[in-house]
Amino acid sequence: MSDVIICRCEEVTEDELRAAIQEGACTITGVKRRTGAGMGLCQGRTCRRLIASMIAEQQGISAAQVMSDTIRPPVRPVRVEDLLCEYTREEAETGRD
Repeated sequence: MSDVIICRCEEVTEDELRAAIQEGACTITGVKRRTGAGMGLCQGRTCRRLIASMIAEQQGISAAQVMSDTIRPPVRPVRVEDLLCEYTREEAETGRD
């Protein structure tokens, strides 16, 4: 048993990932759906390669053959006031109410 955390953002351990792979997750997206790994702030940038190598090891293929996941940029919080200020400025410039 390994309590080593592979996905730091979501605190998913190696054991949880291996269990998901043994249960049938054969892609990074499948592992993500079962465990939440790769769904944190970094969007899998730190754990994606480790997950791919674990899947490849289990299936006896190379990590390059593991189906890739979609990469999305990290989301940064935006204050509502900032959005309202931009909207108000735009209204003033175009003369719209």
